This record gives sequence, C-alpha cells and structure tokens, in this order.
Amino acid sequence: MKLSLPVVAVAVAIVLAVSGCTSGGEDASATEERDQDVAAASEQPTPRIVQPGAPGEPNRVLTPSEAAALTSPPEHTEADVRFMQGMIAHHAQALEMTALIADRTSRDDLPVFAERMDISQTDEIEQMKRWLEERGEEVPDLDEGHEHGDHSDHGGVSGERMPGMLTEEEMAQLEAASGEEFDRLFLQYMIRHHEGALTMVAELFEQNGGQEPEAYRLASHIDSDQRIEIARMQQMLAEIEGE
Repeated sequence: MKLSLPVVAVAVAIVLAVSGCTSGGEDASATEERDQDVAAASEQPTPRIVQPGAPGEPNRVLTPSEAAALTSPPEHTEADVRFMQGMIAHHAQALEMTALIADRTSRDDLPVFAERMDISQTDEIEQMKRWLEERGEEVPDLDEGHEHGDHSDHGGVSGERMPGMLTEEEMAQLEAASGEEFDRLFLQYMIRHHEGALTMVAELFEQNGGQEPEAYRLASHIDSDQRIEIARMQQMLAEIEGE
C-alpha cells in the first residue's frame, strides 16, 4: 500500500519530535546527575583540627574560624621561658638528691631507680637549655653562688622557691641520714619534689603557656615521667613503712 506524501510527512515529523524529546530528556538527566555530584562533593565534611589538651585534660576540636586563624605555629611566651628556666633548676636539685643515694641507701632497687631518673632528667635539662638558647633567652647558671641545691632565684621570680624544692636545711638533713632513715626521707622529699614539678606544668598551661609545639611536648613529657616516678616511689615508701 502506498502512503500519500502528507501521511509520510506527518510520520517523519512524529519520529523527529520523539527523538528530540528523548535526546533532550537524556541531556537534562545527565545535567541533573552532574549537579547532584557537585552538591554532594560540596557537602563533604571538612577535616577536623584537634587541639591537644593540657595533661589530664581532653582534646578539643577547633571551630572553622579558630582553625582558619592557625596560619602559623604559635610563638613561645614569657610563661614558657619562666617554665624552662625554673624546671632546669628544679631538675638540677633532683640530681643532687639522687647523687646521695649510692653511699647512703639500704635498698637494692633505689640506685637503679635513681639511675633512670638521672638519665631522663639530665636529657631534659639539655633539651630545655637548647630551647632557651635557640630563642635567645637566658640559660640559668646553676653553679653560680648556690650550695645544697638552693636554686630558688632561678625560674623567673627572684627569691621565690619553686614548688616542691627542698630548703638548705632539708638537703643537709638528707645528707646526714643513712640506711632506712635515708631511704624514707629521700622518698618523702622526692615525691614532694615531683609533685612540685606537676604544679609547675599545671601553672604553665593555666598561664596560656605551652602552646608552642616544642614547649608543649617538653612540658607534657615531664608531667608524664614525674607521674610514673611518683607512683613507683609511693610503692617503695609503702614497703618501708609496712616493715
């Protein structure tokens, strides 16, 4: 059967119209899919920046505005300098105390404990001296005019003894003791000495110090070490007092 020209023309027009609608529908669908992908990408969560908390405190996630303000690492502060200067002197007295152990103790474990303390605190003193030198700050002269561990005018506040430090009289008492009396006195004094160091770390963070990465690392490491050593000394003291 032969179709007339008008009928063929109408059929072609219908085919073209349908083809056009299909093509247009596919383009719209593809565009919509691309828009959805872009929107999904833009909704991806931004990386979280976590600010470490002070020893014993939880970490804190910074807000976007706080994170944007962190364009460069924080610089050291006067609180950092006082802490480093003071802790150098604080550690130095602890080393003077441990130097008395070999000739006075009655325990086998105390010299081993003291040796470990000597190694860690000597290393920390060198780190703190280097920290001060690299920043052009004064490094305490521990040998100038001090006897029996009296370093009370170092650490930023002249004439004020740092937390936990022994007086000259207490150092003399420790030097004069021996045997179990020495062991008990040493542990009591050194526990107090270490607790003083923890106080110094806490005061540093209370004064908004320790924000510089290296200052934070040093202070946190000291805090952790001193807590571990306090626990061990408390155990040894309990053994003496339980005898």
